[in-house]
Amino acid sequence: MGIINVTPDSFYDGGMTVASEAILKQAGKMLSEGASILDIGGYSSRPGASSVSEADELHRVLPAIETILAEFPDAILSIDTFRASVAKQAVMKGAAIVNDISGGRLDDTMYHTVSQLGVPYILMHMRGTPQTMTQETNYDDVTREVLFYFSERLALARAAGINDIIADPGFGFAKTRQQSFELLNHLEQFQSLEIPYLAGVSRKSMVYKSLDSTPEDALNGTTALNTVALLKGASILRVHDVKEAVECITLVHNLKSKP
Repeated sequence: MGIINVTPDSFYDGGMTVASEAILKQAGKMLSEGASILDIGGYSSRPGASSVSEADELHRVLPAIETILAEFPDAILSIDTFRASVAKQAVMKGAAIVNDISGGRLDDTMYHTVSQLGVPYILMHMRGTPQTMTQETNYDDVTREVLFYFSERLALARAAGINDIIADPGFGFAKTRQQSFELLNHLEQFQSLEIPYLAGVSRKSMVYKSLDSTPEDALNGTTALNTVALLKGASILRVHDVKEAVECITLVHNLKSKP
């Protein structure tokens, strides 16, 4: 899953893919390198990011979706939003997946909307909001509590009629760096959910702060953690750098292949 942030303030690529020419260039590059999904987001969810109005979010994502699909009509796009209204309009424009960082907690109409749209749903774990999540990191056992969260939210989503669900543990979302590593270390436990799960560690602080580096210099560390996630059962890697992630997938697949 290649990340295309059409925002001016994302932690790594803010402002890089706002103009339609830049969006098309990035989408084309990611698709040529093997991306299966392009994730379009118009609301920065980095810690402490400013809130964005629904109108501004729509103004960012809908033209991006139209632009990409006009040039690459077979591309599979996901809409990264916690607002049901944005999800609905994005799917009407051609998005095929809803990726919700709040797992339906920030918009109580999200589950009904996704059910009506009949598209797959990525359900992420987060406490609070992007503005408050850094104060929501008190866990007794982060892995156990995140798994319990999924058991509750999956039951609600299924009761609403959503059939295709992907879990995202939400590395860095309402989790300290140490908690994110603990979650990654026990990621194979998410197989108990009996649904696919996604790993999104690309260039995050758990990588670059651990290496006393920057997001710009965090590709090698990202590749290392992506490999760990794959070995622990992740089905999707959400990344800024598609070529390197596809190489990880190929090598891990070869490692696991029977002669």
